Amino acid sequence: MAASSAPLVRRNPDDLIVGLVSVSDRASRGDYRDEGIPSLLEWLESALVSPWQSVTRLIPDESAGITETLAELVDRQRCDLVLTTGGTGPGRRDVTPEATLAAATREMPGFGEQMRQISLQFVPTAILSRQVAVLRETADHAALIINLPGQPKAIRETLEGLKGQGGARGVPGIFAAVPYCIDLIGGPYIETREGIVKAFRPKSAIRPPRT
Repeated sequence: MAASSAPLVRRNPDDLIVGLVSVSDRASRGDYRDEGIPSLLEWLESALVSPWQSVTRLIPDESAGITETLAELVDRQRCDLVLTTGGTGPGRRDVTPEATLAAATREMPGFGEQMRQISLQFVPTAILSRQVAVLRETADHAALIINLPGQPKAIRETLEGLKGQGGARGVPGIFAAVPYCIDLIGGPYIETREGIVKAFRPKSAIRPPRT
């Protein structure tokens, strides 16, 4: 998948453009290898059937810079979906949620609520997580922006959910609702691999399967 500072060219109307942002002071300085963006790229590669491209950003925990990056990804790069990782705890340098809200036109609180429900299956400290999801809308474009956890395992669990015993449905992941949300804001039609995460749409919104 492409990662470039120049605006990407949408190859067809259903070509999803995803912005991936890892927020970390130390990783952005090169003190250690960033794991957030590689984890997101790996998961998207496994989960998406429909075509997609990515734009990546590794930035420090600076509120103004985070807001500016999110705005640039939506307004200039024309991302339909932006996923951030890092900076959502209660630490003094954790400012990703506030910076995300500053870039928003509307909040989508259900995503944050569900992310905490998933994480609470593992650790009681999940209540300290402050992830938010928002829409950023301009006159001719809109995007969904979601804050995700910082750890690769938590990223995967949050996106695809938890399976019950014998593979039965457990706790739904948040990505199940992402394709229909993108539909509703005028973005491309996203198809997923059901073995990873099944996109939910009303019957009236489902297209025939891609061949």
